[in-house]
Amino acid sequence: MKKPLLLIFLFTALGMQAIAQQRPQYSQYMLNNFLLNPAITGIEDYADVRVSHRRQWIGLDGAPVTSYVTAHTPLNKPASGNKYHRALAHHGIGASFHTDKTGPLRRSGISFSYAYHLPLTTSLNVSAGASAGLIRNSVNSAELEFTNPNDPLIGGGNINNNLFDLNLGLWLYSRNFSVGVAGAQLLEDVGSFQSAESRSPALGLQRHYFVTGSYRFEPTETLDVIPSVMLKLADPSPASIDASVRVLYDERFWVGASYRHQDALVGMVGVYVSPLLDISYSYDATTSDLNRVSAGTHEVVVGFKLMNNNRIICPQWVW
Repeated sequence: MKKPLLLIFLFTALGMQAIAQQRPQYSQYMLNNFLLNPAITGIEDYADVRVSHRRQWIGLDGAPVTSYVTAHTPLNKPASGNKYHRALAHHGIGASFHTDKTGPLRRSGISFSYAYHLPLTTSLNVSAGASAGLIRNSVNSAELEFTNPNDPLIGGGNINNNLFDLNLGLWLYSRNFSVGVAGAQLLEDVGSFQSAESRSPALGLQRHYFVTGSYRFEPTETLDVIPSVMLKLADPSPASIDASVRVLYDERFWVGASYRHQDALVGMVGVYVSPLLDISYSYDATTSDLNRVSAGTHEVVVGFKLMNNNRIICPQWVW
């Protein structure tokens, strides 16, 4: 194997077990919590479609490259209730696809989700959701160099593991705050389509848990300040914390910053262009030892609000 490729492959393998990043890393997760929690499905009054591309650790050969497409929409969502009456319950459905490549290791997944949203009071709501799908982990031997001339992978063979994926989540929310908890890859290797003897342990799944929270402060009529936090757990890995704050002006333009524990400082900027389109960008300045060889991480997210009959520009429920 080429030396830079070997290094990044080892970094990734160790990182999966040490810092709970077996699942793709996202700096702008707070704009699309649907990535982490299926209870978000159908939360807005329109069909939310998001496309993203992320290049991590620029300058390091074989560094992670991640892309995703997500879409979710409400079903028969009634008009929001006034201050004296609760809105009616509604359903949501969605789908997502992601691909994450690190050196010779590729992880791709597709899932479909459902959520049920129930108003508790005139301002407080709760939702529960589930998503299920398939994850394919593979190692491309064409990107490896072998010291054993008789290795069976010589000639382009791949190591693959296909697994059934299950995720569950709860979301408590109002116009100005949200708290969520979700579990991902809950079946671990039980959902594998291969026998225990034939599959590689390195291509298995690890359970992940996410706890998120955010609150929107409104110091002026045109200014919103939105701190948020995410706790990631993946036993036996240590807990990891992301903390961020965004400042939104006139529900159109925003800037933000985030700190990822022992990993990166993140700068973010975004604009809600129209009732159809919004665009955001983030840059991660690496704070770990990888900053010696990495020029940072770039992530772009483009959002589309389809079937937006009320011509909403800024999302109303997800901050």
